[in-house]
Amino acid sequence: MHCPFCQHDDTRVIDTRVVEEGMAIRRRRECAECGERFNTYESADLKMPTLVKSNGRREAFEERKLRTSFERAVQKRPVTGEQIDAAVHAIMHRLLKHTDREIASRQLGILVMDELKKIDHVAYVRFASVYRKFQDIEEFREEIARLERDMPGLAAEQLPLLDDPKKP
Repeated sequence: MHCPFCQHDDTRVIDTRVVEEGMAIRRRRECAECGERFNTYESADLKMPTLVKSNGRREAFEERKLRTSFERAVQKRPVTGEQIDAAVHAIMHRLLKHTDREIASRQLGILVMDELKKIDHVAYVRFASVYRKFQDIEEFREEIARLERDMPGLAAEQLPLLDDPKKP
């Protein structure tokens, strides 16, 4: 590998570590000519499925966009970066196991909602409201009722997401 400082072609590895939960290797290198040290990263180049948008347009999968979706949904919620990383990795793992070379963006949205449901219920409802294009408060109520029905014990874990309209 060429030195990024002096362009000399003789560098040696002085340290190697596994990073990103075993998904990459970091190598610490030193230039034999100028003595500068720098890091390189090695990871598998995996082919993710192409996303097929609702209008039929095809788009390359971008991890950055997936991560941004999670970050927006969990904004100002008690969710750690590690939880977001784990959810993104879980979805990417499922996509890599997907046998087709294309996946509908709608399916990706469902995967995101599945992961958000495990992390934070408010973030899940936020994402669902945008993803499913809720038009009024009743659609929020229906989604919250579905969430409470699908996840027994939810009411005991946190305050109600909406006040009961029948109670004074």
